[in-house]
Amino acid sequence: MTNVSTGRKLGIAARVAGKQIKGSRTYSAVLSGVRATVGHFTAVLRQLWHEITGLVFLAFAGFGALALVKEYLAYHAGKVAPNRVAIAAGFTLVFGWFGVSSFWRARKPRKQRKRS
Repeated sequence: MTNVSTGRKLGIAARVAGKQIKGSRTYSAVLSGVRATVGHFTAVLRQLWHEITGLVFLAFAGFGALALVKEYLAYHAGKVAPNRVAIAAGFTLVFGWFGVSSFWRARKPRKQRKRS
């Protein structure tokens, strides 16, 4: 009889035990539960990410709106050129759009992947 090392014996035993565990219904149920839980938490974290970034973008748009009012009043008084008002308006519109679209993305349902 050939001598088989202890490490090799342990490897064979682990492989046999792994096949037994993978074939059990309990393993399948636990794996299915873990997949569902991870999928749910991923969806929640994705929604939270979009809502936080949307809030930040809307805050920037709010600051842009304040700057727009300030620049418009200065333009109306004849102190600044109209390009500064246009820049402030563009900034406000772009960041407002980013904020709104981020909230839309947070509400949009994700497509489910097919499991085979």
